[in-house]
Amino acid sequence: MRLAIIDCGTNTFHLLIADTKENGKYQKVFSTRIPVKLGEGAINKGFIAELPFQRGINALKIFSTHAKNHNVDKIMAFATSAVRDASNGKELVDVIKKETGVEIDIIDGNREAELIYLGNREAVEMNNSVSLIMDIGGGSTEFILADKEEIFWKQSFNLGAARLLQRFDPSNPVTGQEITEIKNYLKENLTPLFIASKKYIPSELIGSSGAFDSVVEMIHGELGGEVLTDSKTGYEINIPAYHKVSQIVKSSTLEQRKQVKGLTPMRFDMIVVSCILIDFVMEQFHLEKMRVSTYSLKEGALVDFITKQGGR
Repeated sequence: MRLAIIDCGTNTFHLLIADTKENGKYQKVFSTRIPVKLGEGAINKGFIAELPFQRGINALKIFSTHAKNHNVDKIMAFATSAVRDASNGKELVDVIKKETGVEIDIIDGNREAELIYLGNREAVEMNNSVSLIMDIGGGSTEFILADKEEIFWKQSFNLGAARLLQRFDPSNPVTGQEITEIKNYLKENLTPLFIASKKYIPSELIGSSGAFDSVVEMIHGELGGEVLTDSKTGYEINIPAYHKVSQIVKSSTLEQRKQVKGLTPMRFDMIVVSCILIDFVMEQFHLEKMRVSTYSLKEGALVDFITKQGGR
């Protein structure tokens, strides 16, 4: 069966087309992504502004064409933080259904975290110790405490990079005082994570795709670290190297970030708050190990579908 999985994230819409196999595995056929920045201008006001609204529709039209060209049997589409929290999120989903025929499932934060876990577990080899999985989106950030067998705790927080960027509107470059303010805000809003991590003590951070892919690419570009390739889904991060690229990001202006090797244009603005988020988590939980999974929600949704089909 040929499946198309669409992840309508706050910053980026992703498309993955894959063939399912009889042994419960799958083979990737095609993938692409389109930066839509649904949260641009209005994410903290609770609606999707006119231009990003149209960008969302246009992206689904392109994805729908890709799906037709690849003779897809089934399309599964998911929308997350920006759509579920926007007063006109349902309207966007309805317009997309009308114009493309694609039906989008608006999922809650718990379901989002569950799919992220399944994707990460597929990409990196987990064991019996507890990992803290972190997925930094534009609208929300998901935290999952889990091992290779099960999720012990999970929660989605409205602490995505786009929300933080609009809320704090940091200087260029960000000041030490602003970093402190952002970290204090994170501390205030992540109380459930602190409580859960006392019970399920994490031994490492697993960063889920997105900004974490940029971390791998910046370490490669700036410091000669391992290159990010399609053939590998999990990366061990050298912690001193991470702190070096984090410092480069936080001490640079927007124009300087445009020159950072490995940093893609869609992350020029949001990488600053993303690094502050990662720094905060590493500090608070005294984590000295970080891995990056290049898989996330869309791969998790694919694994979930195959597993459930196999169980029928």
